[in-house]
Amino acid sequence: MTTKQATKEKSQLWLAAIKPPIYSVAIVPIAVGTVVALVENHLWDLRICLTFFGSAILIIAWLNLSNDVFDADTGIDVNKSHSVVNLTQNKSLVFWISNFCLIIGFCGILAISWWQQDWMVLGLILLCSALGYAYQGPPFRLGYQGLGEIICFFAFGPGAVSAAYYAQTQTFSRFCLASAIVIGISTSIILFCSHFHQIEDDLAAGKRSPIVRLGTAKGAQVLTWLTASIYIITGFFCITGDFPNGSLLILASLPFAYKLVTHVNQNHAAPQQVSNSKFMAVNLYIMSSGLLILGFMLSSWLKF
Repeated sequence: MTTKQATKEKSQLWLAAIKPPIYSVAIVPIAVGTVVALVENHLWDLRICLTFFGSAILIIAWLNLSNDVFDADTGIDVNKSHSVVNLTQNKSLVFWISNFCLIIGFCGILAISWWQQDWMVLGLILLCSALGYAYQGPPFRLGYQGLGEIICFFAFGPGAVSAAYYAQTQTFSRFCLASAIVIGISTSIILFCSHFHQIEDDLAAGKRSPIVRLGTAKGAQVLTWLTASIYIITGFFCITGDFPNGSLLILASLPFAYKLVTHVNQNHAAPQQVSNSKFMAVNLYIMSSGLLILGFMLSSWLKF
C-alpha cells in the first residue's frame, strides 16, 4: 500500500469515526421543537435557537466519544477499526475531550435557562443526557440489555423536542408531543439498524441488542412495522387534528422508507451488505423530518 493510499484510508476511518450524518439527531429535534413553537405560537428567539443547536451538537459529540470509551472497556469494539479510541490509542484523551464537549454544551443550556429565568429546559436536557449515559455508561449499560431503542425514543423524541419547544414558549402542547413521538420513532430506527451487521461482536461481548434477541429475520420484520408506523402515526394525528394537513407531505419520503426496508429484508443475514442500513436510516430520518417540518410551515403560511 502506498503512502497516499494509507493516508486516504486513514482519512476515511476518521470520517467514519466522527460520524457526521449522526449529528442530524442533534439538529432535527431542536428544529422540530422550534418550528412547532413558531407555527403554533408565532414565537421564535433566534439567540435561543442558535445556542440550542450548538449545545445539542456538543452534547451529541460527548455521547459519541464517551460511547467509544465505554465500548473499549467491554471489548465490543475490538474489531471496529473506526472507533476513535482505536484510532488514537489514547482512551484517556478521548474521555476528557468528550467531557469537555459536555461541559461546553451545558454552558449553552445554562445560558438559555438564565435568559428565561426558568430551569425547565436545563432539567429536560439533564434527563436526556442521563438517559444517554445510562445507555452505555457503567454501571448501567442499559444498551447491553436491549433497551437502547427505548432510551433513544424518549431522549431524542419527547425529551429533546419538548425542551426545544419549551425554550421558545415556556410551556408544552399536544402538537409538540405528537411531533416528538414521530421524531422519537424515526431516531430509534437508526439505532435499531446499527445492530444488524455486528451481531457476532454483540454476542461475544454479552450485548443483548434487539437483533441478538430477535434474530436478523424477525428484526427485519420489526423494522418494516417501525418504519410504517411513522406514516401511520402521522396520518392518525392528522385525523385527530393534532397535526395540520400539510404534515402529510412526509409521504414524499416513502421511497427512502421502501429502500431501507427492502434492503434490510433482503440482506439482514449478510453483515457486509446490511452494514450500510444505518446510513439509509439516517437518510430516511433527515428526509421524513425535513418534510414534516416543511409541511408544518406550509400549513401555517397557506392556512390549510
